[in-house]
Amino acid sequence: MSGQEIERKFLVRGEGYKDMARGGSRIRQGYICSDRGRTVRVRLRGDRGYLTIKGPSADGGLSRYEFEKEITPAEAEELFRLCEPGAIDKTRWLVDCGRHTFEVDEFHGENNGLVVAEVELRSTDEPFERPPFLGDEVTGDRRFYNSSLTRRPFCAWSEAERQAIRQQEQG
Repeated sequence: MSGQEIERKFLVRGEGYKDMARGGSRIRQGYICSDRGRTVRVRLRGDRGYLTIKGPSADGGLSRYEFEKEITPAEAEELFRLCEPGAIDKTRWLVDCGRHTFEVDEFHGENNGLVVAEVELRSTDEPFERPPFLGDEVTGDRRFYNSSLTRRPFCAWSEAERQAIRQQEQG
C-alpha cells in the first residue's frame, strides 16, 4: 500500500471501546529512522510483519505520505536489530462506527496508561460518526506520535502532563 494517509487522532475515554471492538491484536514496532519529516518503521502485528515509510506531516498533522510493504516475521525480527532505542508495545482494537473503523491503541510497557484512537479518512473534510469513547482530538500533537513515544514514553511525562491526559480521558 502506498499513497496519502489522512487520519485524525483522539484520546479515548473509559474502556467502553473494548465492548464495541470486533477484535484486537498485539503490535510490537520499532523505528529504523524517526527523524522529523520521515520515519521508517518495522512492525509485527500478530504473525505478520510490515515495513512502513512515512513522509512529513501536512495539514496540521492530518495527512502524510505512507508506503507500507508486508514482510515475513523473520525479516521483521532481523530489522528490529537495526532499530533505534525504544519500542512500542500495544494492543490495537478495531471498532466499527458508521462507515468507518476506528483503531484504538492501548499502550503497554513504558507507555502504559495511554489509549488513543485513530480514524482514516478519504479527505481532510470527510465527516464521520463519533463513537461515545472519543475524547479530545490530538491530531498533529507530536507527543502522541508513536515515533515520539519511543523517545519520550508516557512514563517519562511529568505528573502534571499525565494527569491532564487522565482528566481528558475521563471526560
